[in-house]
Amino acid sequence: MRLHRLDITAFGPFGGAQSVDFDDLSAAGLFLLHGPTGAGKTSVLDAVCYALYGAVPGARQSGQGLTLRSDHAPPGTRTTVTLELTVAGRRLEITRQPPWERPKKRGSGTTLDKAQSRLRAYDATTGAWKDLSRSHQEIGEEITQLLGMSREQFCQVVLLPQGDFARFLRADAEARGRLLGRLFDTHRFAEVEKRLAERRRAAEAEVREGDAVLLADAHRMQQAAGDAMELPELTPGEPGLADAVLSAAAVARSTAREELAVAHCRLAAAESAQAAAERALADVRETARLQRRFAEARERARALEERADGHRAAQARMERARKAEAVAPALELRDAAEAEHRRASAARAHTRGLLPAGFADDGAAGLAAAARRAAEELGGLDSARRAERRLAELAEERTGLDRQERADEEILQEAETWLAGWDATRAGLQARIDSAQEAATRAEQLAVQREPAAGRLRAARLRDQLAGDTDTAAGRARRARDETLAAKAHWLEVKERRLNGIAAELAAQLTDGEPCAVCGATEHPAPARKDAGHVDREAEETALAAFQAAEERHTERERRLGVVREALAAATAEAGDTPTSVLADEVAELERLFAETRRAASALHPAHEELRRAEQEHERRVTACRQAEVRTAARVGHRDRLDRERDALEAVLTEARGALDSVAARAAELEHRVGLLTDAADSARAAEDSAQRLKDADARLADAAFRAGFETPEAAADALLDATAHRELQRRLDAWQSEEAAVRAVLAEADTTAAAQRPPADLAVAEQAAAEAGRRLRDAASARDAAERRCAELDRLSARSTQGARRLAPLRAQYDRVARLAALTAGTSADNERKMRLESYVLAARLEQVAAAATVRLRRMSSGRYTLVHSDDRAGRGRSGLGLHVVDAWTGRERDTATLSGGETFFASLALALGLADVVTDEAGGVRLDTLFIDEGFGSLDDQTLDEVLDVLDSLRERDRSVGIVSHVADLRRRIHAQLEVVKSRSGSTLRQRGAG
Repeated sequence: MRLHRLDITAFGPFGGAQSVDFDDLSAAGLFLLHGPTGAGKTSVLDAVCYALYGAVPGARQSGQGLTLRSDHAPPGTRTTVTLELTVAGRRLEITRQPPWERPKKRGSGTTLDKAQSRLRAYDATTGAWKDLSRSHQEIGEEITQLLGMSREQFCQVVLLPQGDFARFLRADAEARGRLLGRLFDTHRFAEVEKRLAERRRAAEAEVREGDAVLLADAHRMQQAAGDAMELPELTPGEPGLADAVLSAAAVARSTAREELAVAHCRLAAAESAQAAAERALADVRETARLQRRFAEARERARALEERADGHRAAQARMERARKAEAVAPALELRDAAEAEHRRASAARAHTRGLLPAGFADDGAAGLAAAARRAAEELGGLDSARRAERRLAELAEERTGLDRQERADEEILQEAETWLAGWDATRAGLQARIDSAQEAATRAEQLAVQREPAAGRLRAARLRDQLAGDTDTAAGRARRARDETLAAKAHWLEVKERRLNGIAAELAAQLTDGEPCAVCGATEHPAPARKDAGHVDREAEETALAAFQAAEERHTERERRLGVVREALAAATAEAGDTPTSVLADEVAELERLFAETRRAASALHPAHEELRRAEQEHERRVTACRQAEVRTAARVGHRDRLDRERDALEAVLTEARGALDSVAARAAELEHRVGLLTDAADSARAAEDSAQRLKDADARLADAAFRAGFETPEAAADALLDATAHRELQRRLDAWQSEEAAVRAVLAEADTTAAAQRPPADLAVAEQAAAEAGRRLRDAASARDAAERRCAELDRLSARSTQGARRLAPLRAQYDRVARLAALTAGTSADNERKMRLESYVLAARLEQVAAAATVRLRRMSSGRYTLVHSDDRAGRGRSGLGLHVVDAWTGRERDTATLSGGETFFASLALALGLADVVTDEAGGVRLDTLFIDEGFGSLDDQTLDEVLDVLDSLRERDRSVGIVSHVADLRRRIHAQLEVVKSRSGSTLRQRGAG
């Protein structure tokens, strides 16, 4: 990494714009950055760090960057830092602007602008800068990747703070560890330690959780086994818990299986005893049943003997009923004949009562003949009824013709009235169409005139606007010309003043022993001095830049004035000299006329439609008139035909009606007479037939009763039983026979008779013995089931515990490995003899590399006396690994770095800083650091040591490397010719660069 140029504005103590040409300073290899205390030497280094990383080193970074702004800067000047450098073969330019609280452009108060960043790369092919990014994050990542160092590493490697390394020499192991951890980014190793500790805790928690589950299953097994299992007195996490639980579970399972075998034996014995008791109970119950059966049969036999007389009477009654059943058909036939005769006689009397008096004594034959004569007369009235119906139809048709005639008369009258005004209606509609057509033509003409008028109006308004813009632009152009002339005069004045004091500027670059650039002399006895009003190149360049900017503004405003004048000429050519108000009135009048004609023209289509509908109505009404006339002519002939047919039908009906009002009345009278005569004849014949059937039924009944053994038909009728009485009597007889047979069968059974001869059975004693045997069986079964459940539960819990122990075994092995590794990295393991943490071990290796690199320069600075060595001995009760000692070659003894004197501490810390820079550079991927800064500490060295230190620093110029020394020591200003001076004043600090090139 090589710095080329640094530009700062309103940064820190620098109120204005300042520039540092590092290429010029680096030409000499060593350059000095000096100035009074508080002038801003460190601010130059802060600006470099801010440009690269967007932040300043250490405690000087505060807030959001607002404190970086110079209190001496004008309110309108923004804080800006621009750094040009080459890194990894690429030439870059980084510009950063911190947040800025600036005055508001409108109104009072301030507003906060956000921070801005820009990264550009130089393209050697085109010779121009190319923008890469404006993102803070992207720029920070790109710079960190190219440099390979964080901000903390950069501040320790490139900006070497001697005070920090002096403290580093005297610090204890913990303080050294913190500094080295930041530089070498060994946080990842600390994270490894932390991660291992977390994994150890997590694995321990998993093991404890598994042991807790295993112990819970053991408690459940103890509850299932009762007193047959003893739990181990161990807590979750202790070794051997799983084996102890599984052993206790095996003992409990064995005991439970023995108890199950005993329960099976007891259950078999109880089942045998219960079966014997049940058989004895069944025998007693059977004996008691047979004894009850025999006693019940004897009791039923005594009851049958007592009811024997009633049974014999029922048998005699059933025999008489069976004989009477032979006479029953004759009785039913005689009763039916008698009922039929009564009904026929009643019907005959009723029908004769409805006949006229002349038919009261006629027999069935006479009544039938009269009915036939009335039916023949009724048949002759059918044609008369048809004629009567047709006459009604003719009257209805005549009414319809009259109704049609009235409707046609109304249609003709309405059509004649409408057609009388048709010519006037048609003429009015045609006039409306003609008027709307004229309005449409006028609207088209006005539409053609609208757009040109509107264009002239817009041009006139633009002309008026551009007239005012021209005056404004002309005024701005005049002011820009005056500003350009003033800036040019100022630049010429500054240039003249610089030329007047150029001797002092050239004298500032003279060096003793080197030739003068003007006369070539190597001695400079009286070089010119700068006066108070001296103007340098930067002031001249600033004035020239202001003049050029003013000239560019003047040119731009003249160009804008020309553009406005061209636009004004074009608008005037289109609008003419007519005032805008007149053109606006003309456009408004034209729009009014156009709107009126459009409204009038919009009536054209409705007028056409109305005329079309009127013509259709005219055609419809003419057609209706013609059709009504045709229908009127047709009705005249139809009406005549109807009248002739009506006269013929009325003559026929007059003859058919006779004395009645209508043919229908005559037909109804004849139909009623035919019905009465027919009914009377039928009822007379039915009465005669039923009388004969009754006489025959009486003869058959008397004969049937005699043959059945009854003296009279009435005696046979009394002996008959109805169906209900017959069924009841038969049921009683059947029940007697069934009961008698059943009693005989029971009394004839050998088992029943034998049981009756034995003593009475004691059923209560047998039942009590069976119940006791059943209870003992249930108890044995319950004991067997409980033993089986205990075995099953113990087997289930044992299997789960075995499976849990298998799952827990890899976790416990992993926990043992992680715990050993975590203790080893944390320095608490017995295997870690020096009690070194992993991060301390890595930092010790780095510190050993730093000590080796620093010794190379320390031996030159101390004339071969001192050597830095790394020590991994423990300091007190602390941890070992970060000890640092110095070996004194004069005494041959190794001692602590805290025993060095002030000057020895300085060059030892300087050597340590340079060695650390080399190691960190290698750690960063070998990025070359061509520019280094060393801050303070040279005042504690004597002349000889100072020469040796400067020789070492001068050797850093090898491979084109430059070193900047920040110091107050006056002797260094004499020894180092390339200098960057920070000048402090009440208006802010400035930079002066001399002796370079």
